[in-house]
Amino acid sequence: MTVSARTKGLSDIDELCVQTIRFLSMDGVQKANAGHPGMPMGMAAAAYTLWMRHLRFNPQDPRWINRDRFVLSAGHGSMLLYSLLHLSGYDLPFEELKNFRQWGSMTPGHPEYGETPGVEVTTGPLGQGIANAVGMAIAEKYLAARYNKPGYDLFDYHTYVIAGDGCLQEGVSSEASSLAGHLGLDNLIVIYDDNYITIDGKTSLSFTEDRAKRYEAYGWYVQIVGGDGTDMDALEKALQNAKAEKNRPSIIQFRSHIGFGSPNFQDSHAAHGSPLGEDEIKLMKNNFGWDPEKAFHVPDGVMGHMAGAGARGAKIQQGWSDMFAKYASEYPELAAELKNAQAQKPPVDIQSLLPAFDASKPLATRQASGKVLDALMPHMPLVLGGSADLTPSNNTRFKGVEDFQKDNRTGRYFRYGVREHAMGSIMNGIAVSGLLIPYGGTFMAFADYMRPAIRVAALSKYPTVFVFTHDSIGLGEDGPTHQPVEHLAALRAIPDLLVIRPADANETAQAWKYALEHRDRPIALALTRQGLPVLDQAKYPSASLLAKGAYVLIKADKPDVLLIATGSEVQLAVAAAEKLAAQGKKAQVVSMPSWELFEEQDQAYRDSVMPPNVTARVAIEAGIDQGWHKYLGDRGRFVGMSTFGKSAPGKVCFENFGITVKAVIDAALNASS
Repeated sequence: MTVSARTKGLSDIDELCVQTIRFLSMDGVQKANAGHPGMPMGMAAAAYTLWMRHLRFNPQDPRWINRDRFVLSAGHGSMLLYSLLHLSGYDLPFEELKNFRQWGSMTPGHPEYGETPGVEVTTGPLGQGIANAVGMAIAEKYLAARYNKPGYDLFDYHTYVIAGDGCLQEGVSSEASSLAGHLGLDNLIVIYDDNYITIDGKTSLSFTEDRAKRYEAYGWYVQIVGGDGTDMDALEKALQNAKAEKNRPSIIQFRSHIGFGSPNFQDSHAAHGSPLGEDEIKLMKNNFGWDPEKAFHVPDGVMGHMAGAGARGAKIQQGWSDMFAKYASEYPELAAELKNAQAQKPPVDIQSLLPAFDASKPLATRQASGKVLDALMPHMPLVLGGSADLTPSNNTRFKGVEDFQKDNRTGRYFRYGVREHAMGSIMNGIAVSGLLIPYGGTFMAFADYMRPAIRVAALSKYPTVFVFTHDSIGLGEDGPTHQPVEHLAALRAIPDLLVIRPADANETAQAWKYALEHRDRPIALALTRQGLPVLDQAKYPSASLLAKGAYVLIKADKPDVLLIATGSEVQLAVAAAEKLAAQGKKAQVVSMPSWELFEEQDQAYRDSVMPPNVTARVAIEAGIDQGWHKYLGDRGRFVGMSTFGKSAPGKVCFENFGITVKAVIDAALNASS
């Protein structure tokens, strides 16, 4: 076998496997005429060493709950992961490698959760993967603390990450890495692909800090593997050291070479995001002793050898299953709890535990949310909460809960610090455990800081619960920097994100019920700072109708006008309807906590709530009108915001911005005239 650079510490068959991974990656990108060949070429040997010698996995059961997790944070190098998955026996057919980046394939341009067996999280937006991995490591620590017993280590998996310069440059990785160091997540091991190259050119153009010292300052165990990227003996030693390390997460700064082995493009940014070209690939294959005319070639013995890692994993899983059977006999309640969690079955009847709210006392929906958590969370041990340093304001910490810290892995509350973006990404990592439900709070205006994490959650359908309080100008004196105006529209614009803005305490309780019983997508709760009237359930329809997205709160026979409102503005619609009735105008009031849920109802129900023949409509919401036209039509009117807010008491803001009962009445009369 002729090679241009022999990898130290690998046998002949190992070397052949590494070369196969490189060439499959190059061929996939070339056939697609799009992609990133350089990173898979540079990291093939390192990834292979990790995959074959350390990673515990079973391709026949990709969701085994105690498998090791592998996160390709540098998701642009996806052909590296796809090659590894196929060669090691996952259900990723060979033809899918040839269909890289094509419509309907299992090999999209960046790894997508749920599309490809073995892909643990959606990566590509740089920094998301390493931040998700922090959440995955947290999940293992909590599950181990809850379920492990002497002689029964049900949870002892590691989370491994390959991250690049882009991941370390993105701010989300700094936020997440800082928290990981604080929490001492020694089950988290990152291999940093230190190849000195970004899209623009050499990293020296913009990235010259000492990354090793930076991570030491975070409280990580740092090792540097220098050289030419071919010393697997050194990497193996570093991985062993990382696994032996206690109390600190690990990062291995691994000197690699982008486009490794390419005669003309190694160590060039040209190898980052473009195919190498047929001539370059043939030249490289010839240099490595391969037939340059063969594309997507897997030499004899490669798949059989790489299948060995999966076979070892299957044996480990069988031993785990035998252990669990004994565990279930000795700890039947915990075993049943774990099985129910796997089946996504709530451990209690949530409806029966929901608090009753006194209709005579106004209550902010953020406070109602806190009371709901107080009632439910003691009975739901696999729900983990937190806040981005706004706990007293978000009301996200329930009574009796302990903080999750380095010295207390049984804690269920996370002090994320002022790190909204990391909080969102870490919660996503917790969510993909398949066992835990994470929620975390911040002010709605700061949803902007975590929007990339929210977007990935929606794309991937992670069951993450985002709690946003202070949801309008009603928060008052903090002013326009903190008063969300466009944020409801911005959140609703994200496909597959379920946004719920409850009108009162009872709707808030039902919002939490829905969030905890449905795990098919992320949910954003929009809650008020200011107190709101509690709608009397003896007088008005049940708040359980929230599950339909919108419902008739005050019904009118042959209404003259529809008043459609969300959240804190529902009270304005109710008051306006009463005054309109005194003027001989019949108004049907609709509480519409969730557009998305309403759109999922059948047409007959939607028409019963918003009769098509009633074209006089008014929408009331303390936000911008974007999106409302589909419900208002040409004759409809909107009472809400069109500018940023002002620093003043909330009531003053509502009055001066014209979000009042009078404004609703005027709009209704205008629309129906």
